Amino acid sequence: MPFRCLMATKGNPGDHRSRRSLSIAVAAGLCFFFYVLGVWKKSGFGKGDSIALEITNRKDCSVLNNLNYETSGDGGMLDGSDSEVKDVKPCEAKYTDYTPCHDQMRAMTFPRDNMAYRERHCPPEEEKLHCLIPAPKGYATPFPWPKSRDYVPYANAPYKSLTVEKAVQNWIQYEGNVFRFPGGGTQFPHGADAYINQLASVIPMDNGIVRTALDTGCGVASWGAYLFKKNVIAMSFAPRDSHEAQVQFALERGVPATIGVLGTIKLPYPSRAFDMAHCSRCLIPWGANGGMYMMEVDRVLRPGGYWVLSGPPINWRIDYQAWQRPKEELEEEQKKIEDVAKLLCWEKKQEIGEIAIWQKRINKDSCPWQDNQSTSCQSINSDDVWYKRMEACVTPYPDSNGAWRPFPERLYAVPSRISSGSIPGISVEAYLEDNRTWKKHVNGYKRTNKIIDSGRYRNIMDMNAGMGGFAAALESPKLWVMNVMPTIAEKDTLGVIYERGLIGIYHDWCEAFSTYPRTYDLIHANSVFSLYKDKCSMEDILLEMDRILRPEGTVIVRDQLDLLIKVKRVVGGMRWNTKLVDHEDGPLVPEKMLFAVKQYWVVEEDQNNTSS
Repeated sequence: MPFRCLMATKGNPGDHRSRRSLSIAVAAGLCFFFYVLGVWKKSGFGKGDSIALEITNRKDCSVLNNLNYETSGDGGMLDGSDSEVKDVKPCEAKYTDYTPCHDQMRAMTFPRDNMAYRERHCPPEEEKLHCLIPAPKGYATPFPWPKSRDYVPYANAPYKSLTVEKAVQNWIQYEGNVFRFPGGGTQFPHGADAYINQLASVIPMDNGIVRTALDTGCGVASWGAYLFKKNVIAMSFAPRDSHEAQVQFALERGVPATIGVLGTIKLPYPSRAFDMAHCSRCLIPWGANGGMYMMEVDRVLRPGGYWVLSGPPINWRIDYQAWQRPKEELEEEQKKIEDVAKLLCWEKKQEIGEIAIWQKRINKDSCPWQDNQSTSCQSINSDDVWYKRMEACVTPYPDSNGAWRPFPERLYAVPSRISSGSIPGISVEAYLEDNRTWKKHVNGYKRTNKIIDSGRYRNIMDMNAGMGGFAAALESPKLWVMNVMPTIAEKDTLGVIYERGLIGIYHDWCEAFSTYPRTYDLIHANSVFSLYKDKCSMEDILLEMDRILRPEGTVIVRDQLDLLIKVKRVVGGMRWNTKLVDHEDGPLVPEKMLFAVKQYWVVEEDQNNTSS
């Protein structure tokens, strides 16, 4: 829906804008008229674009006059704090795609060995930008899923190099004012569907057994995009940027992805997380460094999980000339991979053409020699990964594995990490109560924001995910949730989230997230500011939320009232429209909610305003 137009149709009682309600209503009607004709200026292409643009500009549709949320309470509890609002200035236009911890200029100052320069390197305090990252001129709300899988507005990521570099591989095509993604890839010239069906002849993707996947070196994430058809959700990652804007394109398409690389630091995922891992010509030297990268994949792969490698060196005997590489070199490369796979106790299930599939053994009893290997990791906690160096060692199997339940049954089944008591302080009853609580919370959100599960929000982030109750209560094919486990959280439950068939990542919110600007439609922040109180700046966290939030995206902050008052004061200068709402159980509960919508503005509009 044309969100910013429809939300401008009513004014709150006493709001000075209510005197313009009639003209705004007329404007909204015109906006909606052009929307249903398919010429809404932010949702595609057609001859009516210029007319719609003129009407919407003339009628002030681009202003979020009011949130129009129904509140359960007064919300007027701010004690004059609005008078202390300090405007946050916009950044320069050159920062529209700024990724603080993956800045290209800073990256070039780090060693090239093992891709260290492509890893996270965050700016020191004195180099942080304290300004709002602008959207590029002509920024458009992404198409709703599933259309977004195939089409991205050119203005959102105006980079054409991939259309030239990957022209013969059918990754991406430029058509008018949109990019089209045909679903091709270097290793699947017949399309992602055909490639995935070939894998599914060996890997059980159609019965819910395989639910979570990891795609290393994902390109524009077409593999992950088409896996949604099989109800499989992939965490895709690629460095910034061996190919221009690949992760940005993935997120614009509505596919989970982060900026990342297999380098010198462990992946930000818990052990035994993924049902399947995948590399399609991802250019990772799997046999190098004593097999360290395969060992890291083994760490995050669940017992019984699958590893897919397609492309060099598989099928080297046939393809070495086409790859323009010496036959002996490729032969040695595959031998190293086979040797590491044997050490890891992986069973090769199939090798056909350029695709090889291995399966990790289901438990330690099926791999008796591993316990005696000198390569066994000595670390007590295999989930302690944040900025920890990757090791060439084998992660031991757990003492016991829970039943590998199919999805969606596993979404609410008690995870084995909880039933086994491996997370101190979290009982089965606490888990079940958490689920009940989040069902109630999400129902409350839906009463306040009636479009939360309408398809308006595709890319959703939970900044402090706990056991994944928020994401589980929202579960829908229309959306996906990036569940973030703060590294300072008292209890690490990210493994529980993966056992439920959801995805997530470790992160410290005192630093920037590994993503491009404008990549999330809705951000949920439960007790984030209580957690980070006295740890780092609230303003920095809010600026980072603004950076990764799309124009007209929504934020739900759930926290204590005193902190929400401070948050409201800061975002009052950040072009967010806000509404304070009581707890679902009534106004006497000290925990409240702050709903916010980021206004639509782009770099050209702001520069015009500041120069006037």
